Order: sequence, then structure tokens, then C-alpha cells
Amino acid sequence: MLALFLAVLAARPSHADWRVAETAHFIVYANASEAALRRNAERLEKFDKALRLSRGILESSLGKAGRLTVYFVGTKGRVAALAGTANVAGFYIPRAGASVAFVPGDLFGEGPLALGSQQVLQHEYAHHFLATTWSDAAFPSWVSEGWAEFHATASFDRAGNLRFGAAPLYRTRGLQTADPLPIRQILAGAAGRLRADQREALYGRGWALVHYLSFEPSRRGQLSAYLDAITKERTSPEAAAVAFGDLDALNKELERFLQQPRISGFRIRAENLVIPPVTIRPLRPGEAAILPVRIRLDAGVDDKTAPGLFADAKTIAARFPDDPEVQRVLAEAAYDAGDYAAALAVADRAIAADPDHVEAHCYRAMAQMAIAEAAKDDTPETWAEIRRMIDRAGQLDPEDPRPLILLYRSYADRRQWPPEAARKGLMHAYALAPQDRGLRMQVAGMLVGEKKLAEARAMLLVLTYDPHASGAGAAASRMIDKIDAQIRAGVFAAPAAAGAK
Repeated sequence: MLALFLAVLAARPSHADWRVAETAHFIVYANASEAALRRNAERLEKFDKALRLSRGILESSLGKAGRLTVYFVGTKGRVAALAGTANVAGFYIPRAGASVAFVPGDLFGEGPLALGSQQVLQHEYAHHFLATTWSDAAFPSWVSEGWAEFHATASFDRAGNLRFGAAPLYRTRGLQTADPLPIRQILAGAAGRLRADQREALYGRGWALVHYLSFEPSRRGQLSAYLDAITKERTSPEAAAVAFGDLDALNKELERFLQQPRISGFRIRAENLVIPPVTIRPLRPGEAAILPVRIRLDAGVDDKTAPGLFADAKTIAARFPDDPEVQRVLAEAAYDAGDYAAALAVADRAIAADPDHVEAHCYRAMAQMAIAEAAKDDTPETWAEIRRMIDRAGQLDPEDPRPLILLYRSYADRRQWPPEAARKGLMHAYALAPQDRGLRMQVAGMLVGEKKLAEARAMLLVLTYDPHASGAGAAASRMIDKIDAQIRAGVFAAPAAAGAK
């Protein structure tokens, strides 16, 4: 399946070539005409603008590392090949400095009746927006998915206005089926593993609850009170549901709402959706050739797939020895395959071709760290050189969280308590990329080491409600249990490497 994906992706039709569009909040890759790519990129940027206007969120100024990379990869089958499962129409991976989304097709011409690329991408970007805008708030799964579904159905009319509020009719089964997931279980956070029919009900009913509670005058303020009770007062979702009063009455109101022929919504007028110019360029031959490998790396590899991808990358990169991005991708493929010496050598080639390439510097430092750790090399000279490389990457882009994370890791991975500068750097990395769940866990662990248990607990609480956190959510719950035990006992955790000088 992966080989077929790579072969098809690499084939470029005569009417189009791979291009990249850059906007204030997105970097978009597509094998499409310039006009089609511009249209899709502008719509994405206008969608972000509308989210900010409707929620009163100030415009953000993002560097390259803070923007979401979007790949249009053609068909749902190719998306499924990347995801490793057949039941995926698109997906999003939140990473510090490298958040990415994969969707099929084209945004143009799709409406709210079909689960197409527009709906998938708007749903996933709504999650990204939620995680980066309200990073300290805990959202139970029905709120998170319902909020994303509410924004997924936003659509442009012929005049360029963007309207929100349409029902996700592709969720008809979940909208009509209440029994698999009773309202009390939904409002309790729908904890635990859900069956397929319950998951569908969570999406549909979550949308209905978020929509109804947002627009129904008699329910005004209840959703905010529910979320405040969970986040600020540390109340369980079951206890927080008192904000809604009689749950049987709410359920009956919801059923009447779903029978209405028309529902409320709002629109953002076209004249308010003014965005900065979109820049578009065709990919260089080397960039286009290595792109299938880059896409697969961005989707994630494991011990089984990494060696084959590294072999493919070497074949392609041999044709483009002076292209910095090709060599950077090869360095990543070598690192993922565990060939750290090769990763180091290739990162040097990428840096020679482009001395300002932040990622190439990061992969060089990562390869150095892996080599030193494998050799049990703890000499100060080795690690001073590694940190000089990390510092160089950080100077190239102070708003890229990855060098800051690497600096912290250069101590923590060796079981040393990081100095204050490294700890402050990790906090800044989190401020830049709160959507990264692994980074959130790392920061929480650091806060425990600093004896800031309440702050660590609040940060972990968000993960326990994240419907996509899976293992991170379970680990966060275990950490919270330990923190609560320490708080009750009046014991505070010592730094992770208390004996380190």
C-alpha cells in the first residue's frame, strides 16, 4: 500500500506540477494549477480569519515553524495509506514546529452535505485552533469534537461570505441515534474506549449540543460555566453537568432542535475577510522528487518502514546533491532509520548548501546527541559542541520551538537537571507550540521537578480530556494521581536529577 502511494504520488500529470503556497497561517502543498492552489490557500486563510473575528481573537504573527503544513495528496485512498487505516478521510498531527494535516482532493466546490476535503480540513484546523488558542482549557471529547464539527461545515457563498452553523448531514446516523451514547455519558466526557456507533454518535450529538447551547437564549452561559467548572474548579465532568440543570429536559430540547427545518447560524461578510497576499512558487526539481518521501516522513514512520524510506531517499538525493531541502529530508530519513553517522554527514551537506536551514542544524545536533549517547560520551567538549549547534539553530529562528526543546533534552535525556536558561527555553517552546502533546508532558514533568505541582496538574488535566491523546492521556492521568498523592501527603517532588551538579 505504501509503495503504491509513493509511486502514484511521484507521478506528475502533464496539466499540473507540485507547488507550494504560503499564507500567514498555512504552508500548502498541492499537485495543482497555480489558480487552484491559490484559491484553496486563500480559503484556508480566510477560514482562519473568520475564526478569529467570530471569537474575538487577535491576529497572530507566525514564523514558518508556527504555521500548519497542509498536503493535498489526491484521493482518500492515498490519505488512508498514509494513516495506515482505511477509515480515515484526512488527519492532523500536532507537533512543535512541524504540525501537519493530510487531506485529499480540492477544497473548491464542496458543500456541507458531503464529507469532503473542505469539511475534513476545517474540522482538523478547528482542533489546531482550539489547542493553540485556549491551550490551558480542558475540553471533554464531546465539546472538542462538537466544536470542530460546528466549524467543519462552514461554507463560502458566491459573494465570498463565509457562513457557519450548517448541520453536518454526513453525520446523519450520529445525529439521529441517541441510544448508543446517552446524554449523561456524553456530558460525563464519554470516557473510555467507544464502539464505532458510539463514536459516530459522539460527533453528531456533540455538534448538536455545542450548536444548541451556543444559540439557544435560555441556555446562554451554560456551556462556559460547564467548561470553567472543569478547568478552573477542577470539577469532574459529571459534577460540572449541573450547569445544564435537568439533563432529561435538555435531552428533550435537543430532540426538538434536531427536528427543526431551519437552524441558527451566522456569517462573516466577504469584505471582513481581507487577508495578506498569498505567495506561490513551483517546487524545485529536487524538492518535487523528494516530496513523496517527505510526506511519508511527516506522516510518521516506524522501525519497519524507516529503512525502506531511507533507501528511497538515498536514491533520489544522489541526483540532487546541492539541494538543501533534499539533503535535509535525507538527513531525517537517515536519523529515523537509526543511521546517525549518515544523518550527520548529510545534515552537513544541507548546511553547506543553505547555512540558514534551521531543520538541518537540528538534525545535525540530534545525530550528534544520538552518537554521543550510543558511545556513552559524557565529555564536556562533546556536549558543548552539540549545544553550540543547537544555539546556532535557535539564533537562525528564535520563534522555532525545536532548538529550545533540543537544548532542554541535551540535559534531561542524560538525567541531568537542566539549568534555568534551558527550562525557560522549554516554557517558551510550549508557548509557541501548546498543541504538541509530548511537549506538554515534558513541560509538566519539568514543573513537577520545580515543585510547581498545581501548575503541572492543570497542564496534564487538558490531556486527560483530549479525545486524540490516547497514550498521552493515560500517562497524564497517572501523573495526576501521583501529584494528588504528593499534595495530600504534603510531599513535593525533587528535581529529576537531584544529584547532578
